[in-house]
Amino acid sequence: MAEDEEKKETVKGEEHGPSKKEALEKEETPQKPQVDVDTLPLVKRIKEAKGELVEDINYFRGEISLLVKKEGLLDLCRFLKDDDDTRFDFLTEVIGVHYPKRERPFEVVYHLYSTSKKHRVRLKVQLAEGEEVESVYPVWRSANWYEREAYDLVGIRFANHPDLKRILLPDDWEGHPLRKDYPLQGPPGYREAWLRSHCASTNKL
Repeated sequence: MAEDEEKKETVKGEEHGPSKKEALEKEETPQKPQVDVDTLPLVKRIKEAKGELVEDINYFRGEISLLVKKEGLLDLCRFLKDDDDTRFDFLTEVIGVHYPKRERPFEVVYHLYSTSKKHRVRLKVQLAEGEEVESVYPVWRSANWYEREAYDLVGIRFANHPDLKRILLPDDWEGHPLRKDYPLQGPPGYREAWLRSHCASTNKL
């Protein structure tokens, strides 16, 4: 009888799969890539046509990321949009990132999607302090707003952008709030000025 009960408990446990601890240990264990990135059709096509413009290729959890030479970004983007095998007609977003300890501390990330081919790719361009990257507005008009946001919040400059100015913050704002070295309470005197303005607007001054 006890043996039957033990079997039932074992079966019951198996139905629920591995314990939480086992699942976490499995998740933390580095997994070797199951796919040779060079064999992926999209990667093969890009390397065949514009391989000289790509510095590095990374494949993780089904997503392809290309580190692109900044001088070749616009050329590669035009190819990715117009080529029959890629057809990336949708720029979903442009993101500016700041890594202060890197030799090239700024990174611009472009997420592309093909509405006809149903595939995605991520482009990355790394920039040194003071460098700028070509605007991709001529390829995807939606880049206008995304690039302005990256300029406003991170300070990344886009050459030949049609209207590169702040989009979220006032024109006289000091600095770029999404840089890692930006003061948590804003530029000097900002908090005091905001409090005075807030109190005046609520008639509490």
